[in-house]
Amino acid sequence: MFKKILIANRGEIALRVIRTCKEMGIKTVAVYSTADEASLHVRFADEAVCIGPAASSESYLKMANIIAAAEITNADAIHPGYGFLSENAKFSKLCEEHNIKFIGATGVMINQMGDKANAKSTMIAAGVPCVPGSEGVIENFEECKQIAKTIGYPVMLKASAGGGGKGMRAVWKEEDLKDAWDSARHESKAAFGNDDMYMEKLIEEPRHIEIQIVGDSYGKACHLSERDCSVQRRHQKLTEETPSPFMTDDLRNRMGDAAVKAAEYIKYEGAGTVEFLVDKHRNFFFMEMNTRIQVEHPITEEVVNYDLIREQILVAAGVPISGKNYFPQMHSIECRINAEDPSNNFRPAPGKITIFHSPGGHGVRVDTHVYAGYMIPPNYDSMIAKLITTAQTREEAINKMKRALDEFVIEGVKTTIPFHRQLMDHPDYVSGNYTTKFMEDFEMK
Repeated sequence: MFKKILIANRGEIALRVIRTCKEMGIKTVAVYSTADEASLHVRFADEAVCIGPAASSESYLKMANIIAAAEITNADAIHPGYGFLSENAKFSKLCEEHNIKFIGATGVMINQMGDKANAKSTMIAAGVPCVPGSEGVIENFEECKQIAKTIGYPVMLKASAGGGGKGMRAVWKEEDLKDAWDSARHESKAAFGNDDMYMEKLIEEPRHIEIQIVGDSYGKACHLSERDCSVQRRHQKLTEETPSPFMTDDLRNRMGDAAVKAAEYIKYEGAGTVEFLVDKHRNFFFMEMNTRIQVEHPITEEVVNYDLIREQILVAAGVPISGKNYFPQMHSIECRINAEDPSNNFRPAPGKITIFHSPGGHGVRVDTHVYAGYMIPPNYDSMIAKLITTAQTREEAINKMKRALDEFVIEGVKTTIPFHRQLMDHPDYVSGNYTTKFMEDFEMK
């Protein structure tokens, strides 16, 4: 087992990893930028190393600084959390070259699944259902037009190196295709330094449902059932739940089997998710694979009583998994609490938290790194907490979430708490009748 793990991340996920490490008797090293000196993950780690100024490019994305911090503290493993370098093949390989265990996928696996066009061709070879579309990157606009005609409109153009909705365009008719092609490539080039595009059939009334998987270093994988992530704004998730209100036992088994097949085909090691689009007829199609822990992993932990961070560490240390699949025993919902103003188009709202009161009680979990007096820096993602409620039924979990949101007091900055409180009363959400288009018609009262 590892003696000391450096957490190459910040905020609540860094604190989450530190907690599990302490329970396992493993020493921890926090890294931080100058903007994060007062963050709780710095306070609770056994050691802390400043790795640069506030800008991510000079700190949390600076590979040389992180490797140096691991070497001077004698860390024998690095946990990357999510975001930043968690799906960076070069960083995974760099850790290996310095004899430091990267707690996550290998560089080869990340390359195989991180590029969406490569991932799709890999999944087709594995026999996993995929959305009809181009076979890899589209060479030019003429090919783009021909593929669209073959699979039929509507279609979705996607950036091969994309994420977060960047470089994506829905096209409903041929006369709009050229403008969409040009603007998507331009946006992708600006965001990722890469304008490669691919195309898929646009799935109507889609739900975004992901399957949590864990694979070990012996080629064995298991799944821990689904999470419904369909409530999202600009392709950024706002709330998640498990089990999905749209799920049936048959669909869960088929999607779980497909996710395990995908993981075992690439001999995947670590925790990850296989993400699917599910249409209104409950046909499911592979969308992408995330080769890291997810923001929303706590709801899975709550319904199957399973510490995913602990499992990541055990797998990285060479411990085989049991191989059995896990199914929800309860219902759990997560609301992402962001420092944003939901009444002003979710505009980011960094600043100083003057009052912070966290909700509690049975079935309530809060993952956060902030406190009263904490200054939220403007340099990073605006998520400051995750509120998770778990109960025997979906109705009870929603009622518990309403109560917890009413108890959650954050003053000094605007947050998404009022949005989530309205969401929990929205008739379409309460009935489970929502798709990825839900937020297009949602209006704050």
